[in-house]
Amino acid sequence: MKTWATLIATFFGVGYFPLAPGTLASLLVVLARFFLWPSPASLGLEIGVFLILSVAGTWASHLYAQQANRDDPRQIVIDEVSGQFAVLMALPVSPFNFSLAFFVFRFLDIVKPFPIRQTEKIKGGWGIMADDLVAGLLARFLMQIYFWVF
Repeated sequence: MKTWATLIATFFGVGYFPLAPGTLASLLVVLARFFLWPSPASLGLEIGVFLILSVAGTWASHLYAQQANRDDPRQIVIDEVSGQFAVLMALPVSPFNFSLAFFVFRFLDIVKPFPIRQTEKIKGGWGIMADDLVAGLLARFLMQIYFWVF
C-alpha cells in the first residue's frame, strides 16, 4: 500500500527531481495531454480522469505525508498533476492554449492569491491537494474568460 501511495504522490518519482519538481510534473501533464491525447476528448472522460487523479492523489498524499512526518512534503507532486489537468479539461488543443494554461496555473500555484491561500489551512491529504485544485479550476475559469474576450 505504501509503495502505491508513494508512486502516486510523487507521480512515479517525478517528485524526487531536485529542481522544481512541481513545475516539472505540471509540464509533463501538459506534454502528455498534448501528444498522447491530442484530439478533443469527451468532457465526461476528462472529468473522470480528473476525479480519479484527485481522489487517488488525496489518499496517496495523506499516506505519504504521514510516512514523512511532514504536512506537505516537497516530493508530493500529484497535487500539481491534478491541478494542471483541471486547467486542460475541455480546453481547445493547441500549443498556444496549452502553453498559456501551463503558465497561468503555475503563476496561481506559486503566488497563491485569494482564495487559493486560504485552502492551505486544510489539514491532511485534502489540504495538500486543495490549493492546487483551486488554482487549477481558477486558471481554467481565467482561460475561459480569455476565450470569450479574444
